[in-house]
Amino acid sequence: MTIDIPKISQMDRGSVLHPFTQLKDFATGRIGGPTIVETGRGIRIQDATGRQLIDGFAGLYCVNVGYGRTEIAEAISRQAHRLAYYHTYAAHTTDELAMLSDRLVRMAPGRMSKVFYGTSGSDANETQAKLVWYYNNLRGKKRKKKIIARERGYHGCSVMSGSMTGMSFYHDHMDLPFPGIIRTGVPHHYWGAHPGETGLEFSRRRARELDELIEREDPDTVGAFIGEPVLGTGGLTPPPQGYWEAIQAVLKKHDVLLIADEVITGFGRTGAMFGSQLYGMEPDLITLAKGLTSAYFPMSASLIGEKVAGVIEDGADRVGSFSHGYTYSGHPIGAAAANAALDIVEKENLPGNAREVGAYLQQQLKAAFASLPIVGEVRGVGLMGAIEFVADRANKTRFDPGLKVGARVSAAARARGLIARAMPHGDILGFAPPLVVTRAEIDEIVGIAAAAVQAVVGELPPARGLSV
Repeated sequence: MTIDIPKISQMDRGSVLHPFTQLKDFATGRIGGPTIVETGRGIRIQDATGRQLIDGFAGLYCVNVGYGRTEIAEAISRQAHRLAYYHTYAAHTTDELAMLSDRLVRMAPGRMSKVFYGTSGSDANETQAKLVWYYNNLRGKKRKKKIIARERGYHGCSVMSGSMTGMSFYHDHMDLPFPGIIRTGVPHHYWGAHPGETGLEFSRRRARELDELIEREDPDTVGAFIGEPVLGTGGLTPPPQGYWEAIQAVLKKHDVLLIADEVITGFGRTGAMFGSQLYGMEPDLITLAKGLTSAYFPMSASLIGEKVAGVIEDGADRVGSFSHGYTYSGHPIGAAAANAALDIVEKENLPGNAREVGAYLQQQLKAAFASLPIVGEVRGVGLMGAIEFVADRANKTRFDPGLKVGARVSAAARARGLIARAMPHGDILGFAPPLVVTRAEIDEIVGIAAAAVQAVVGELPPARGLSV
C-alpha cells in the first residue's frame, strides 16, 4: 500500500487533536509532522518515507514484546472472527477472559482475588480510587477517603488519576487536582537527600515524613497510598535502599491501603515479573496496563486483593450490585491479545532478558556517560534507564530551562535514528526499549545517544568549558 503522504498529513493536521503537542504550532505548520508511522518489527518502527527508527522507548513503555508479533495478531483475528464483542455485565464472560483473570490472580504479587478491566492505566486508577472509597464506606469508615500520592508520581491524566499524578502541567488550566488527594515527597535520593544522608537514611526520613503527614491529616481520613515501584515519567528513578519497607510499615500502622501502580513495571520491565516483587511490596490493589497486551490492544486491569474483595463481596447483601463498569470492560479481543502477549512474555522469559540485558544497559550507560561533566546522575533498573544533565556537577546546579538541554539531546538522537525520550522535571534523557532488545542493539542505542550528547555539548555556551 502506497500512502499519499501530503494528503494524509493535511488530513491529520486539520482533524486530529494530538496529545502533548503544541497545537497552534502544529496546526499552522510551525513545527514539522505528523510522523506517519507505517510499520514496525522488533525494536524498530518505520515511517511512511521509509525511514527506520530504533524505538528506545517501546512506544510509551508499552510494546514489551516488540513490534510485528504475528502470534498476537493471529489471536486477535481468531477472536474477532469467533466473537468480536460481548459485555461482562450481569455475570457474562468469555473463555479468554476467565483464563486471563485466573492467570493474573495467580501470577501477581500479594494475595490477589479479583480482576476488573478497563482500557487504559488512567481508567484503571480511576477504578482504584472508587474501590478505596467503596471499601471504606462498606466498612463504616466513611471519612477514610483521602489518597496519598507522591510528587512526580505518574498515574494517568483522567480526572482522579490526573489528580493523583504529581506533575503540575497535568493540572494547569484543567481544574486539577480534585480535593482528597494529598502529596508526599518524591523518593529521589540525588535531588532530595540532605548532605551526607545515605539512601537508607533518606528512605527512613521519607517514611517519617509520611507518618507525620498522615497524623496531621488524621489517620481516620486517609484511605490509600498510591505509588509506582519505580518512578516512570517522573524521571525513571528506582527507589533508594529500604524505601518500600519503611513506607509499608507506616501504611500498616495507619490501616492505609497500598495501591501498586504497575502500569509500566508490570510484566518484566524491571527484570522481575512485577516491580512489587523486586522491592518486596505487598500491595492491596495493583494497577496494570501497557505490558498486559504489549499495547496490541487497549486494555487495563485493576487487581483487587483478598482483604478488599472480601469486604466488597460481604457488603453485596446490604448494598446490592457492584455499580461500576465500562462498555469495554473485559473485551474478548483484549483478553485474547493479553493471553497471547503473556504467552510470549513467559515462553521467551522476557523478565529474564530484561534483567540480563538490562544490567548490560545500565553498565553501558554508566561507562559512556557517568564521568561526563554535564551528567549529574545515570540511573535505572532492568530495561529502564535515564541520564540526568546538570550545568554544574559538583554543586548539582541545573541548566537554565531555556537551554532545553534534555530536549535537544532527544532531538539529536532522533536525527540519528534513535527515539529516546526527554523526560519532564529536569534535563533527562530516558530509555525503555522493548524487552526483546539484544546486547548488540543496546550498543547501537548507547552509541547513538553518546553521539547526540556530544553534538549538544558542542552547541552549549563556550563559557562552560565542557568537553566530551
